[in-house]
Amino acid sequence: MKSDDLITVDPEILGGTPVFKGTRVPVETLFDYLEENYTLEEFLACFPSVTREMACRVLERSEAALLSKS
Repeated sequence: MKSDDLITVDPEILGGTPVFKGTRVPVETLFDYLEENYTLEEFLACFPSVTREMACRVLERSEAALLSKS
């Protein structure tokens, strides 16, 4: 799954807020849930339009971006 298969930024969807592709769920919501000590399973239960694969890929890519040396 490529990055553009994960996230959509469109001014017509929530004013251009990055959302999980095919949904209206902001990517930031995933991080907010995790910061508040909710589990990934709880997030997925609240937002069933986001697949486990999508959420895990976003987390993996975020980790890679944070840990890259460039």
